[in-house]
Amino acid sequence: MNASIWEDFIDIFYAPSQVFARREHGNFWIPLFVVTLLAGVLFYLNSGVMQPIFDAEFERATAVAMRDNPNIPPEAMERMRGFASRIGLVAVFVFMPLAIFGVAITTWVAGKLVDAKQKFHAALVVAAYAFTPRILEGVVNSIQGLFLNPSQLDGRFRISLGLGRFVDPDTTSPLLIALLGRIDVFTIWITVLIAIGLSVTGRIPRSRAAIAAASVWFVGGLPLIIQALRAM
Repeated sequence: MNASIWEDFIDIFYAPSQVFARREHGNFWIPLFVVTLLAGVLFYLNSGVMQPIFDAEFERATAVAMRDNPNIPPEAMERMRGFASRIGLVAVFVFMPLAIFGVAITTWVAGKLVDAKQKFHAALVVAAYAFTPRILEGVVNSIQGLFLNPSQLDGRFRISLGLGRFVDPDTTSPLLIALLGRIDVFTIWITVLIAIGLSVTGRIPRSRAAIAAASVWFVGGLPLIIQALRAM
């Protein structure tokens, strides 16, 4: 008896190899839609309690912008704050699919470097299912937002389950924060799922798949690293 699509989202947490094996040639749009929808809804529901994080990050970005362009009028920055706040509520519905496609492309290319026989369609399937932990991350963020003091929410990584949580975003190097932010339970979890999926669909040993997945992890951190370098 074939497993239903909903069973995939349960099995991915404890039997990911089975999910990747049976869905290798399946429809990747379904997991992409489910992950995007649920992650987006959770992000929207969390937006109220996460407002201190947005405000803190915007203030830091404003300070960098004013440092580089001191003639920017304050009212322009306030208009930008309102615009960014509105865009932020729907951005996840755009950026999540883009991130999944980006990871799929990177996984497929990295797989070729370790002699994987993975088809690009299979890479899309792997990437879509590998992002499932982001749903659980949204739930964890909701719980933290309800119980943490708003004064503690002064940076994007303050609610992460990783090393970035323990450094002060106002006194620590932006580059160091960007690097530490990648050492996170959910980010590493996704990386492990990518390695498993690449091993299954690319017909290669886990050791080689792990090397490729590590390169995907590194490439995924480049936007944060570039942003951090610009802020220094």
